[in-house]
Amino acid sequence: MASFAGQIGLVLSLEEFEQVKARFREGRRPGHYFAPGCCANPDYVTQVPVFFEDGTYDVMKAMNIRKKSDVEEWKRDQIHRMVGM
Repeated sequence: MASFAGQIGLVLSLEEFEQVKARFREGRRPGHYFAPGCCANPDYVTQVPVFFEDGTYDVMKAMNIRKKSDVEEWKRDQIHRMVGM
């Protein structure tokens, strides 16, 4: 997937999201949820946890991300390795 700014990322499961929160910092990029306490339990309809290629994560508003199927395989593998999958 990609943010509306074109940054490549990986949508995380709840288990992966908990692991990523413990190991990486939040990116606070445009399009993320910013209200205090809003993202404890992402619902995957309006709040989607995403890990980005720069090593940060955010819970993004669903309207600010889009599916991208033409991501290079090496870039996808690199993001998976960073998460530890």
